[in-house]
Amino acid sequence: MKPQDRIFLISGGVSGLGLATARSLHSAGAYVSLLDLNADSGAEVVQELGERAKFFETDVSDTDSIAAAVEGTVAWVKDTGKSIGGVVAGAGVGLPGLIIDKSNTPLALSSIDFVLNINLHGTLDLIRQTLPSITTNTPSGPDGERGVLIMIASSAAFEGQMGQVAYAASKGAVASLTLPLARDLSKYGIRAVTIAPSLFESNMTKVMGAKVRQGLERVMEFPKRAGQPEEFARLVMECVENQMLNGTVLRLDGAMRMPSKL
Repeated sequence: MKPQDRIFLISGGVSGLGLATARSLHSAGAYVSLLDLNADSGAEVVQELGERAKFFETDVSDTDSIAAAVEGTVAWVKDTGKSIGGVVAGAGVGLPGLIIDKSNTPLALSSIDFVLNINLHGTLDLIRQTLPSITTNTPSGPDGERGVLIMIASSAAFEGQMGQVAYAASKGAVASLTLPLARDLSKYGIRAVTIAPSLFESNMTKVMGAKVRQGLERVMEFPKRAGQPEEFARLVMECVENQMLNGTVLRLDGAMRMPSKL
């Protein structure tokens, strides 16, 4: 599927991996619907990209907020005459915490819910609400493709470290739902792919302490550095254009395998 003249919804689309993805898709001729909480950054990105970009202030943990963004994007579809090509569910958070601390106090359920509501619930809800507009697309190409869904997991889905129970659970769930999602949607010609990055430059990693960051870089085999958002975006573009990528989780991690602790 070619991204040109198709609309892609990108949650977390005005910073980090989401912004790099938006820029790559836009440069390939796509229209980008940017869903994020940061209205100031959203306005700046729309000004940068121009008329083929729209911003919708969106809290992906709130189903009504997602509904408003999807409705706004569907209205844009009608205005432009372009169809929705897919979703990149890039919104995510990390909130470390041991399941039980040194004082024998269990991890607060509110902390667990915060991570799950954004990383898992927000991913599924955005996809769920957008699908009716993709399933009704006119099939394109010899295979009759209608769209692609791209989700974001993490190395933590496979080797979560101490303090990552909630985060690993959310990302492991995203990895696990990829194949059944692809199977559910196969009759519509809609693909589902998940990318599992390791340490990448993003707003989440900016708040890491130097010791933690250096420890993570040490366990990467090659290259021994954080990934660049543009490298992530290149894989997203391959997921969009390569129809044989479906129902799978792609690790993008410099051969990193995280130890239990640093």
